[in-house]
Amino acid sequence: MGLFDVHAHLTHPDLLPQVDAVLQRAADAGVTSIVCNGLNPRDNERVAALAKRSALVRPAFGLYPVDAVLQEMVHLGVEYPRDDEPVSPRAGVDWVRDHVHEAFAVGEIGLDGYWVPEGLWAAQEAVFRELVTIALDADKPIIVHTRKREARCFEILLEMGAARVNWHCFGGRVKLARRIAEHGHYLSIPANARKNEAFTAMLRSLPRERVLLETDCPYLSPDKSYPNEPAFVRDTALYASELWGVSLAEVQARLEANYTALFAQPP
Repeated sequence: MGLFDVHAHLTHPDLLPQVDAVLQRAADAGVTSIVCNGLNPRDNERVAALAKRSALVRPAFGLYPVDAVLQEMVHLGVEYPRDDEPVSPRAGVDWVRDHVHEAFAVGEIGLDGYWVPEGLWAAQEAVFRELVTIALDADKPIIVHTRKREARCFEILLEMGAARVNWHCFGGRVKLARRIAEHGHYLSIPANARKNEAFTAMLRSLPRERVLLETDCPYLSPDKSYPNEPAFVRDTALYASELWGVSLAEVQARLEANYTALFAQPP
């Protein structure tokens, strides 16, 4: 049995220069699989290259919800803290379509109402639907990012019949998280769960057969004095064993079964 980080950004500038050491620390902590999520075509290419270098890395290709409308946001003068040049929605969608056969999963994709103004929500939804269709046609699991639009994202996924879905770093109400889990989707709990009441509540109360672990590294570190990294899923697994009242081995067995069910292949 191993441990799994189902949402990581190893290509982030804070991690990529030291990625070999980060991967070694993950392996030393018992991590056997890291799903590395791309944000746009340039980032997807970095993810693909890293996956070819390391057997630990599983490539997920996506188009971040903000990136899906970032060109229009720039045109409208909407501020967003990203240095990358925006890509067109068509270029982002086409890249995922052209490379989906190489992907372990499609993601991260979704809806974001925190940064994206309401006037662009319809355009964002159209891109999301295209990406979901690509994943469904290719029979790939979907990794969802949504912020302030959780309920609408759920509606669309239900309407489109998406069953193999993981909701990363879910920030909506715990009641909605339970509905999502009851429908058969998975939710991954970040490494800062010990310090976050909502993530603790989800880890404690969600059906255990719908729980996965993630880091979203380098973000959401359990200690803000240093970047997050995949090795820290071990502490979240230990926290789950405390909350569930079972051994770490039992937690790992449950998480391995969940991982295999979602991604439809052994770790």
